[in-house]
Amino acid sequence: MEFMLETICNIKNNKKSPKEDTVQYAQINKWLQKLRVEDTVIRGLKWSKLLDPDKSGHWWLSSNMAFLADNAEEVAARIDGEVLEVQKMLQLAATLGMNTDARRAIFCVIMTSVDVLDAFQKLLRLDLPGKQDRDIMRVILRCCLREEAFNKYYTILASHLCKHDKNQKYTLQYCLWDHFKRLESMNPMTSLHLARFVAEMLASFTLSLAVLKTVELSDTKQLTPTRIMHFRMIFEAIFKNPDRVVWNIFKRIAVAPELETLRNGIKFFVREYVVSRNKGFAGKFKVAKRALNSVEVLLY
Repeated sequence: MEFMLETICNIKNNKKSPKEDTVQYAQINKWLQKLRVEDTVIRGLKWSKLLDPDKSGHWWLSSNMAFLADNAEEVAARIDGEVLEVQKMLQLAATLGMNTDARRAIFCVIMTSVDVLDAFQKLLRLDLPGKQDRDIMRVILRCCLREEAFNKYYTILASHLCKHDKNQKYTLQYCLWDHFKRLESMNPMTSLHLARFVAEMLASFTLSLAVLKTVELSDTKQLTPTRIMHFRMIFEAIFKNPDRVVWNIFKRIAVAPELETLRNGIKFFVREYVVSRNKGFAGKFKVAKRALNSVEVLLY
């Protein structure tokens, strides 16, 4: 309080404190952060409202509702609407199998955020304890696969999170491997969304083709029609990118000795199940093969 009064007096007298107490500033800063004041935005606040001696406190209301306080019915209706919206969101979360508080919280953030950046920042602020942050990728992937139409919102959000924290990248890889095991029981639309999700993550260089190392792409006994269709959709989506992007996607798994089996499997699969079906991808396949056999640098 003393610090605030001194500051106000200095401002009033147009004076600058000769020596700033950095420790005191740090303490106040920490106190404000604990209060999460950065989340509070006051809009449209008028001098008449501040100077009104008969005003009642409106600080507990959101910024958009603060000036509706004179109309109790309107405020009540607004609150009821928000409550109903939350209830609908929780019901939808339950329908999608969000069976823990952490998953429900993640789901609500993802589905109610204004855009990717808003969702990204809110997810980071959830501050989930222990290993519950692993649920973020699981929820993102589940939401993406349940959409009627593929939405890049989920891939961009996943990419942001993977670049921010490499543990999210590892979690995503394990999630994808689990889904690859369940391809036989997956409906065609879900399989298509999963294929496009993987292709987008590869094209953004968030993941590499090493994510396919658990798949036997050259084992014809394991390549059922369902699995062939799924992985064909992934490579077809990749080949729709410019040559430079295709080169970089395949170049990332070149040279590494431990990925030789994967490289051979990719060549076999693309030749037998992608190019043979659509000759238009022959040019892209040549770019891919050169990249896989190359020791040159990536072309960004």
